Amino acid sequence: MKCAPMEITPKVQFLGLTFDVTVMIGTLVASLLVLLITIPAARRLALRPSGMQTVMEMVIDFLRGVLQLSFDKKSADKYIGFVVTLFLFIFFANQLGVMMMVPSEAHHPIPEWGLSGEAFENAEGEVVWFRSPTADMNVTFAMAFAIALFAHFMGIRKHPRQYLAHYFQPFKGFVFLHIIDELAKPTTHAMRLWANIFAGEVLIVIMLKASPLLTGAPLLVWLGYSIFVGTVQAYIFTVLATVYISQKVNIDHH
Repeated sequence: MKCAPMEITPKVQFLGLTFDVTVMIGTLVASLLVLLITIPAARRLALRPSGMQTVMEMVIDFLRGVLQLSFDKKSADKYIGFVVTLFLFIFFANQLGVMMMVPSEAHHPIPEWGLSGEAFENAEGEVVWFRSPTADMNVTFAMAFAIALFAHFMGIRKHPRQYLAHYFQPFKGFVFLHIIDELAKPTTHAMRLWANIFAGEVLIVIMLKASPLLTGAPLLVWLGYSIFVGTVQAYIFTVLATVYISQKVNIDHH
């Protein structure tokens, strides 16, 4: 029985690890977009901002307000660069697959790129070369656990003597619940972002293949909704990151 058609992505092997080419391309493009937006906006600062500087100031003020929900004003300013970079990267990464999903027809298998004969046949020769990096679970888990490690580092840095002790409060047996909590937070943090972006891209592919009736207004409506979802998910991921960091830095308020 023949498998249902599906897209496949090129992959490369390095030091025994497999890397998805679409993830590398998408991550690079999203990073470049962040640089192309932030550097010109900050290069010529004016007292009466216009254009890109106005947009960036609105984004910074908005995210500063988000930070001040979890930190005092002085601490919020310390993390503003991190939060702006995180939000913009996830925002652009979420939208790449919606706006520029690029399938192409390949004419023969390419084993060195992970396009084996069997996978190539199941995909009917259709290979995706560009999509949202956040539609890959490895990317969202890497970001979530990196944020978790950063949060622990900042907590230990601020409370070197108290930090480990608070895991045994209100009594020692609670350490097991704290460990479960510490593993659950980055896991749900990553899964929430990945599931929303991945599902959105899958539905776009289904709509493109299912019927010509779904490629007109319904597709445009779904694309608009996907852009909205990608923006909301960038906001949620960023807010949760600030909350997790503040919990480690402000352990006295637990």
